Amino acid sequence: MGWGLRFVPPVRGAPSGAERSGGKRGRGAAGKTPIVAAVETTAEGKPVRIKLRRVQGFRRKEVKALARRNFEPTSTVVSDGLGCFVGIADAGCSHQPILTGSGKKAVQTPAFKWVNTMLGNIKNALTGTYRAIRSKHIPRYLAEFEYRFNRRYDLAAMMPRLGWAAVRTPPMPYRFLKLAEDHA
Repeated sequence: MGWGLRFVPPVRGAPSGAERSGGKRGRGAAGKTPIVAAVETTAEGKPVRIKLRRVQGFRRKEVKALARRNFEPTSTVVSDGLGCFVGIADAGCSHQPILTGSGKKAVQTPAFKWVNTMLGNIKNALTGTYRAIRSKHIPRYLAEFEYRFNRRYDLAAMMPRLGWAAVRTPPMPYRFLKLAEDHA
């Protein structure tokens, strides 16, 4: 099994309907929240799990910390060759960069089929569900999508599992809940 990994600025932290024009597009554009989307696949290329994490920026140190927290050292990670992905190897994982370039060619790279599909699904789910998308809530939005996707084959067990977790979780002050967003 391996992980396909891409950095993507998926959503603007502005209310829906608030259009912006001009400025930089893509990675690092103003008003966007950078996230990492990683899809674990089987040897046949089928998606197994997804991990979605907000990051502070496209830096090697960020990627290294993220890889240490979220991937086994024996993982093989395929990335789109962004310079900061060197941090994956620094974390002890096997790293295989694929230089995709930009535009349509990058989207059609077979190694990133499921990552790109998931990103499209996430964007549509967010804009279709929430009236306004706020940057401070993005970790919660991503966690919700990740939870549902990773448990999609056992839908009947989702509610009992949620109830089980809720009953066994001690009361938590709001200030601690907010801390969880920064350390996912």
